[in-house]
Parts: sequence; structure tokens; C-alpha cells
Amino acid sequence: MSLARLHLLRVGYLVMGVGLALTKWPAFIGRDEPWPLMEGVVECMLLAMSLLAFVGLRYPVQMLPLLLFESAWKLIWLAVVALPLWTAGQLDAATAEKASSVGWVVIILAVIPWRLVLNRYVLQRGDRWRPDRRR
Repeated sequence: MSLARLHLLRVGYLVMGVGLALTKWPAFIGRDEPWPLMEGVVECMLLAMSLLAFVGLRYPVQMLPLLLFESAWKLIWLAVVALPLWTAGQLDAATAEKASSVGWVVIILAVIPWRLVLNRYVLQRGDRWRPDRRR
């Protein structure tokens, strides 16, 4: 992979890491009361993703599954939650706002090296499931 392509991939991690840092980290600083269960789960997961995105700046290829996860959940959410509401004319303001923020996934989709993803995660032979008995 060319250095320019690696830097482009780093842009994806930077957008993801900085975006999450600006929107999610403030909720952790100085928080006194506990979160409701699912909100706490989501907030902690997103904080972890932001930290891992910064690891992706150093190891852009090794951290590629993080960008794939980020893309997958956002595309699924758009298809399963936002699109049906929008096509039915029932998209409320809160969901429209969330869809707008989730729409930034186009940057991540644009920087992912899809040929590498195809070769490494689809076409490449998987790791073995059984002990190697030839030894």
C-alpha cells in the first residue's frame, strides 16, 4: 500500500477519533451521576472506539476492522431505522439529526482500501480450526 494511501486511511481514523473525542469525551469528564444501562453501554463503547481510532493513526492497516465495524453499524442503522422512517414520512427531528451525524460514515467508506478488505477478509484463506497434526 502506498504511503499516500496509508495517509488517506489515517484521515479516516483522525475524523473518527476527533469526532468522537469532541462529542463523547466531555460526557465522561466531571460526570457525577450514573448513566442508565443502555446509554452507559453505548457511551463506553463509543469512548473505546475513539481511543482505538487514535491507535489506528499509528497502525492503519492493523486497525482496519475498527473502520469496518464503524461503517457496518452505521449503514445498518441507516437502513433499518432511518430509511424506513424517512420513506414513511415519519422521520422526527431527533432521528433526522442522528441520521445526519451518522451520515459522516461516507468519509470512512471513502478511505477504506476495499481491495485490501476483499483480499484479506473475504478471499484469503482463514486461520485453521484444528491442531496441525503434521508436526
